Amino acid sequence: MPEPRKRGRKPKIPKTETMPITTQDDDDAVSIPTTSDNHSPSSVRSPRGRPKKMRKHAESNSNDNYNNNNMNSNIGHLASPERSRHGDGNEITILPPRWDSVAVKAVPSMDSVVKVFCVHTEPNFSLPWQRKRQYSSSSSGFIVGGRRVLTNAHSVEHHTQVKLKKRGSDTKYLATVLAIGTECDIAMLTVNDDEFWEGVSPVEFGDLPALQDAVAVVGYPIGGDTISVTSGVVSRMEILSYVHGSTELLGLQIDAAINSGNSGGPAFNDKGKCVGIAFQSLKHDDVENIGYVIPTPVILHFIEDYEKNGAYTGFPILGVEWQKMENPDLCMSMGMRPDQKGVRIRRIEPTAPESQVLKPSDIILSFDGIDIANDGTVPFRHGERIGFSYLVSQKYTGDSAVIKVLRNSEIHEFKIKLSTHKRLIPAHINGRPPSYYIIAGFVFTAVTVPYLRSEYGKDYEFDAPVKLLDKHLHAMAQSVDEQIVVVSQVLVADINIGYEEIVNTQVLSLNGKPVWNLKSLADMVESCEDEFLQFVLEYQQIVVLQTNTAKEATSDILATHCIPSAMSDDLKT
Repeated sequence: MPEPRKRGRKPKIPKTETMPITTQDDDDAVSIPTTSDNHSPSSVRSPRGRPKKMRKHAESNSNDNYNNNNMNSNIGHLASPERSRHGDGNEITILPPRWDSVAVKAVPSMDSVVKVFCVHTEPNFSLPWQRKRQYSSSSSGFIVGGRRVLTNAHSVEHHTQVKLKKRGSDTKYLATVLAIGTECDIAMLTVNDDEFWEGVSPVEFGDLPALQDAVAVVGYPIGGDTISVTSGVVSRMEILSYVHGSTELLGLQIDAAINSGNSGGPAFNDKGKCVGIAFQSLKHDDVENIGYVIPTPVILHFIEDYEKNGAYTGFPILGVEWQKMENPDLCMSMGMRPDQKGVRIRRIEPTAPESQVLKPSDIILSFDGIDIANDGTVPFRHGERIGFSYLVSQKYTGDSAVIKVLRNSEIHEFKIKLSTHKRLIPAHINGRPPSYYIIAGFVFTAVTVPYLRSEYGKDYEFDAPVKLLDKHLHAMAQSVDEQIVVVSQVLVADINIGYEEIVNTQVLSLNGKPVWNLKSLADMVESCEDEFLQFVLEYQQIVVLQTNTAKEATSDILATHCIPSAMSDDLKT
């Protein structure tokens, strides 16, 4: 009769197994027994519960090395802790890793990325005779040909000192700002110290990427001091609004994170070539990971502009406001045939050269031989269209272009000379101190976007007076030197009793003569020989001051408020 089978687990027979542990050199691999021959069967039975973690510290270091160094499969051997035997070979001592033996992937393009340190001293636009307290910022940049470095314009705006630090270096080198492009938000720097240029090579620019092409943004964002890489793909390409420059140029939208400090850093394609500069991101509750990159056509335009002219001259524009022609009845009323497409001119900038040849209600059919659609777009690449302003932005200041228009059902061709835009309320003052003029405590200044931002905060487009906003958004300068002059504030004194509440009100005329700019106002006051100074402000408000008394009181008011001069330096010439 066969013996009944016993229930339960069979006892495990102990045996010696070896597990290879590889040190830094494959030839030094050793085998360490996991059990000893004198162990009883009960001693090798798997215990219940969670197994104990052995050599936790060593495993953690090993994993950290892997995470930090194994960026791709071609990285090579990793650094691992050294192991040594003692005694009978059953004990292992973990030695610290040799960091000098860690294999690092050589990426020359990343070595060209630098950290930019800048000390800013911004003007005080509300008190234009003084400056604000200085502050420091850090951003990114990268080395290009000709011993030059590119970064963002807003990274070095109102700079008093700029320093650069290379990757892996502990030395900061003084830099010189060669050019600042406010419209395209690009700045060019250089370093006079030859040591800075040793061991680095400039980045190479690649072609404009296509949708879904991989990009990697490299820089020094907030959260650490070492270089950082974020990856993503190109998700959109169109004409973007450049926040710093208040202009519209070609831009790339990517889904890689662009944080504070990334500004000015390059965006590389999968071949290690630069395809753009990180410069802004979209912060909104309904969106995630939307960053914007200045593409290579804009970058190369900035570089060539500097090389051709020895300075930055800006991007030209077609100084017209236009209307879409998508309504069939509108097209028919303008005399357009079914095969004709274009956009209608609403208004023309009086200061633009094309105002001499173009007229309102002209239909722009083509620009330099490229047909314009009824929605204002032109063919860009396969399956893509883009606003025709892209064609204008590819030109340089002073270049000519051929425009074909439809006027009274007849086609005309005009050769026009392109120039930069003259805004009635400029978006920047290009590094110059703000202008001001003071008489009898009345502080006069010219309105700019920085001034509005200083007076009403970052939401000035909602909080500023409607009259000023209307001029900012819709008014056109009638001459190149026209400005909006306002009474910024009234420094209270006996002579200006009753006028204390006048704030940010436009000055229209002085003694019957129109005020075109701040310079003309200062000249008229200084040369006035009439008994009274009569200022006509907006809303038919009048300010009257006795001329001689006003001029005599000005010096005392300046001394009371510690103001060095009654006018800015640019008005003295």
